[in-house]
Amino acid sequence: MQDHIAGPTDLRGDCASCFGLCCVALPFTASKDFAVDKPAGKACSNLQDDHRCGIHARLRQKGFTGCTVYDCFGAGQKVSQVTFGGRDWRTGPREDARRMFDVFPVVRQLHELLWYLTEALTLPAARPVHADLRRVLERTEQLTRQTPEELGALDVGAHRQDVNVLLLRTSELVRAGTRGKKKDRRGADLMGARLKGADLRGANLRGAYLIAADLTGADLRGADLIGADLRDADLTDADLTDAFFLTQPQLNAARGNAGTRLPESVTRPGHWTRP
Repeated sequence: MQDHIAGPTDLRGDCASCFGLCCVALPFTASKDFAVDKPAGKACSNLQDDHRCGIHARLRQKGFTGCTVYDCFGAGQKVSQVTFGGRDWRTGPREDARRMFDVFPVVRQLHELLWYLTEALTLPAARPVHADLRRVLERTEQLTRQTPEELGALDVGAHRQDVNVLLLRTSELVRAGTRGKKKDRRGADLMGARLKGADLRGANLRGAYLIAADLTGADLRGADLIGADLRDADLTDADLTDAFFLTQPQLNAARGNAGTRLPESVTRPGHWTRP
């Protein structure tokens, strides 16, 4: 198999090259995010024969908001086209389908790590660890290209811990360049917090619970947002310029407007209100 290091376009979901794996492999429970229950391994009733979603343009209206904030970071097409060589779970052996559904979440985790590592290599302040980042990036890419059996046996949690050591060092180096006192709110419970206009420049918000927090007009420049829960957080007119380790799924789960300033690594969600 030819070596290939994933680039930005490889780390975004390409539904046209996937067999609808997120619509089959993953379970969901009836809630405000999903209109119905669905067990893992069962195809969503909205999945069509061509592996496309029959209500894709109306997911929010139909009660499937959870689907609109999900991204596989390109794992779907990797598993479909590389791990299983383009073999469709619908037409192949049942055992292949089961293994495909088991492997998909593993590769998704690895692709998320590839996203962070790739972004870290674009940050000039992290130059002292760029060599180590490249090494771990190459190792992570190699892991994604293992056989289904090897992927099924992989301790992805242990690998994530190894990667996290470098991502933490990257965060320290990048945030050190922000002037002034930098808040450390790692893992903090900030659900519903009133942070309108807050100065969060260079803040450590790794894993912080910012569900439904009011971040209107907040200054988040240079903040580390890895793993921060931004569901229903109000980012109206907030400044996230140079915020790092922010993913598209996080942003899709938040609320914002045309005045929200974003880093170049993400795009403005289509459901955000516009003036």
